[in-house]
Amino acid sequence: MKDKMAIPEKLYSEKLSSFQESIKVLYLVDDDFKSMCDDYCCSKINVEKYTQILQDNFQRKVEYENLTKELEDDIIHYIIKNME
Repeated sequence: MKDKMAIPEKLYSEKLSSFQESIKVLYLVDDDFKSMCDDYCCSKINVEKYTQILQDNFQRKVEYENLTKELEDDIIHYIIKNME
């Protein structure tokens, strides 16, 4: 079970590190601040998700580019071999 006194893990960033005590207090007592922090956490999760998707898509793109080049070479080789 999640500790109700804990703040979300995503709030432990380098930029926010010097404000951790204030974050802990405000997160527990201020609903507006908690909402802002929760939005921040969702945003960080989405950045991580889409960064991974972009990396995966880039890898797939490179694989298809390489396959396309190989197939172009195969097509040319086939034409040359069969048109002699």
